[in-house]
Amino acid sequence: MKIEIKSRWSGSILFSLETDSIKLCLEAAVKAGANLSGAYLSGAYLRSATGINKFSSTSLYMLLDQPGLIRAYKLVTDQNTGPHYPGINYQIRQKYEVLDANCDEQTVCACGISLGTLDWCMKEWRVGYKILVAEFSASDIAAIPIGSDGKFRVFRCEIVGERDLKELGLIEEKKAEAEEIQEASA
Repeated sequence: MKIEIKSRWSGSILFSLETDSIKLCLEAAVKAGANLSGAYLSGAYLRSATGINKFSSTSLYMLLDQPGLIRAYKLVTDQNTGPHYPGINYQIRQKYEVLDANCDEQTVCACGISLGTLDWCMKEWRVGYKILVAEFSASDIAAIPIGSDGKFRVFRCEIVGERDLKELGLIEEKKAEAEEIQEASA
């Protein structure tokens, strides 16, 4: 079958090949020296893929070299819980810790506090969700999944703020005003 690796930004084809699996296509692309920056590989099963340098395929590894406090984003529902695992109710100025966070960088979604880049949170955002700001240090990182499209896990973090959804263009001014009036009357 023909497999195409496309850019997550433009949808253009970065590499294509007649082969039996995405893994084999990706290995061939790496061997051919294809420029796969921006490739959309979310959900690709690459557990036994060889010849792939995780540092050149996952820009989030730069987080491991950051000194001091780092900021990333936490996507939450209107109830301040994670969209998929509602076990923690996140509040501003509170610290959170999950000591048994999954450290397997080959697992995309697992136990731990999932954080992400702003663009990842905006892509996954739904009406009613919020985007919180979290602080952590490099030593708090449990796993950066190989080929991540912007999501990673930490053992611990502190929620230090919330992004303005109007400023990000996720909600329109009229809807935002209606929500503010509704909150004020509650």
